[in-house]
Amino acid sequence: QVQLVESGGGLVQPGGSLRLSCAASGRIFSIDVMGWYRQAPGKQRELVAAIRSGSMTTYTDSVKGRFTISKDNAKNTVYLQMSSLKPEDTAVYYCNLGRGRLDYWGQGTQVTVSS
Repeated sequence: QVQLVESGGGLVQPGGSLRLSCAASGRIFSIDVMGWYRQAPGKQRELVAAIRSGSMTTYTDSVKGRFTISKDNAKNTVYLQMSSLKPEDTAVYYCNLGRGRLDYWGQGTQVTVSS
């Protein structure tokens, strides 16, 4: 069993930055895919960014050039550095760990971009 705990959300003005952290209770294996998803009110949950073995990353088009996903294997932690934030980035952000056919989710952290 893996537990994921997110932190770092909050209220930020447009153009500002935030860094989200996701700490995993267990070891992260090379086969694991770590990702950040978000869900805005009335919208479906969407993949924001993911990182897999070899530090291969993928981003949804709307955040490319603004968000950076990274991981620290020694700390079992994944980060999402968010810059140039826009009001449309407002959502609950969820950390996800995919391991084969298993999926683990964090509880979510609210990010609000507003002046």
